[in-house]
Amino acid sequence: MSEGDMSESGVASASRAGQVAPELDDTDRAIVSELRRDGRLSVRALAERVHISRATAYSRLQRLHREKVITGYAAQVDPDKLGLATAAYVSVSIEQGSWREVLDALEVLPGVERVALVGAEFDMLVEVRARDNHELRDVVLGRIQGVPGVRATRTWLIFDEWER
Repeated sequence: MSEGDMSESGVASASRAGQVAPELDDTDRAIVSELRRDGRLSVRALAERVHISRATAYSRLQRLHREKVITGYAAQVDPDKLGLATAAYVSVSIEQGSWREVLDALEVLPGVERVALVGAEFDMLVEVRARDNHELRDVVLGRIQGVPGVRATRTWLIFDEWER
């Protein structure tokens, strides 16, 4: 491993694909933070908030996109206003070696918002949104438990949530 592959702590930073992650400085982190707060910021407004020139902001944004630090922009929506007032986390235990097939099946199910492969007493954590408890029941008991390779599920209702 070359010296350039090491972070300031002396530990290599690796991405999901096993590649070394790009080095980010405080300005890069500030840019990302501001864009996470408001992805619609103009380059000019971003530069003002981060206290850099527009040219610097533009070139850093290009690099952050090129290096796949910033992978896209999305609208944040209120699930309640979309009619998805019921939410739950569902832990999923799967048969050994079936994670790819289960993941492929889960990510296309209606109501499944997010799937995380985890190291715990279960294998996956799935965030589900539904109109009501009846629809949630159908997603969990009918669709998720019906996926080949799924051994067991456990559901936690989300009463309220906050995002940074």
